[in-house]
Order: sequence, then structure tokens, then C-alpha cells
Amino acid sequence: MRIIVLDGYALNPGDLSWAAFDPLGECSVYDRTPAGEVVARARGAGAILTNKITFDARTLRALPGLRYLGVLATGYNIVDVQTARELGVVVTNIPTYGTRSVAQHVFALLLELTQRVGHHAATVREGRWSTAPDWCYWDYPLIELAGLTMGIVGYGRIGQATARVAEALDMNVIAHEVGVPPPGAPAVRMVDLDALFAEADVVSLHCPLTADNRHLVDSRRLGLMKKSAFLINTSRGPLVKEDDLAAALNAGRIAGAALDVLAVEPPPPDHPLLAARNCLITPHIAWATHSARSRLMAIAVENLRAFLAGAPVNVVN
Repeated sequence: MRIIVLDGYALNPGDLSWAAFDPLGECSVYDRTPAGEVVARARGAGAILTNKITFDARTLRALPGLRYLGVLATGYNIVDVQTARELGVVVTNIPTYGTRSVAQHVFALLLELTQRVGHHAATVREGRWSTAPDWCYWDYPLIELAGLTMGIVGYGRIGQATARVAEALDMNVIAHEVGVPPPGAPAVRMVDLDALFAEADVVSLHCPLTADNRHLVDSRRLGLMKKSAFLINTSRGPLVKEDDLAAALNAGRIAGAALDVLAVEPPPPDHPLLAARNCLITPHIAWATHSARSRLMAIAVENLRAFLAGAPVNVVN
């Protein structure tokens, strides 16, 4: 089978290996593929692996030899799964590789909001401490997390991992989940969505993007939050109505926000959140630790191997 990786650089910028795919077929890897070259590069492949390239109905129908489409991520909204099903194309994803890494990034963001380690370390390097009149200084309120309430929207694997870290820091945890949390999930108080936004000192988003929750965080919900509260999003950019968040931050209606995802990535230079007050943005890296990417690569190999053996796993269509 001919295997094509269309946008492999994000997963493997050079510190991993694609060699495990070699026994499964003839594998060609492209770091990036422009939209206009997707069909030409993918034509003739039985299996395609991609992270962010869109496979709409038109693209799928232009690839009659395609049998397998492996998404190198958990989210698979880049694929028209209904059309893929109609065409007999099996679509898989990678559901569990980054749970701990994403939860870790939540607290990297939260600790920067509450402790401003990066800012203060930068001022020391610039020489400010060496010339300070006092033996210490700080430019922002330094906030202890113990006793504060973490509100988790979406109580799946990553939400639960986030809850465990929050509890280890002596935070109170409340959560909202559309379905029923699976057995074994940390026992926390479940509340409705508006109550969570009103009660939490930190709101952390951990839900998939659906037609029902686009712009879940809008001016109304931001208005429910405490003025001292923080919003964190490591999930999906369109969960947040970004103009509304920028307005709330600039008006001081909430204390701050930290985002690893935006609705458009990369963002345009005039994106309203890039200059918003007390807004930290990282470039979609919560998933990208070496450990998480290694797991992702291994699962991608096993997904394709299972498909070739006639027993596909992690199928989303």
C-alpha cells in the first residue's frame, strides 16, 4: 500500500522517526502540503495521514483509490466523515496521546497568570533586581491557588486529569459535563454551565467543538464570571467568541485569560486578543511535548496496522 503523510512537520520536526511505517507500505512524508497540491500528492495513495489538512466531500471524491485516512490528532472535524463513510474510507483518530501534557499546560498557563514567573525572570535578566532599592519586588498581584475554585467545562480524560492536578494544589473543583462522567473519574461537584461560570475562580475549557457549543464563552457568560476570575482554553478556539473576550479583558470585567488555541491558526496580525489586557497566548503547543508526540506516532502506526489486519481501531466514522 502507498502511504502519504501530507503535513508531518508538526508531529515530527526531526526528533522522531517515520521508520515504523516502512513495513506497512511505501511511505512518503511531506512536511507541509499547500491546499492546491493535496489531491495531486494524495492521488494513488491507499492510506493518507494528516493533521490539519481539510478533506471535504470534493477532495475525498477526487481520490478514488483512498481506503484509509488517519488523522494525526484527537479532533477530526477536518474530515467530512459522512462522505468518507459513503465512499468506504475508514477514518481514524488518536484519542488518548496527550492527556497529561495538556493538563500540564493548563497549569503552566495558570501559574503564569497567578505568579508571573516569566515576566519577573525577564526583569531580573534585564538588570532590574541588581539596581532595585529593595531586596524583592513584584509587578502583579501574586495569587495562591489553594482554596480557589477550578471550574472544568468538559469532564472527559483531559478534564479529569486537570481536576487531579487542581486537587493536588488544594483547589476546589467543580465541573460540567453534557453526558455522564465515566466510572473512576475523580468525584467532584457537577453543576450547570452558568453556575460554573459564576462560581469558579478559574474556568478551564476541555470539551470538543460541536455545533451546539460554538461561542460557548460569549459576552453573557463572561458577564457571569467574577472580576477576579481567569479563563483558560486549551481545547478548541471557536469555543470562545474572541471579540467578546477581548472586550471583557480590556474593560477589566475578568482578571485575565490564557489561551493555547484560537479560532484561526495562525492568527492574523490584527487579532483582537493579541493586544488584549492580561491575555497570554501560546501557539497551540499543549499537545506537543516529546512524550506526547512519541505516543501519537506509535498509536498512528498501530491504527494503520490494525486497519491492514482487518480489525481497525479508533474509527470515527
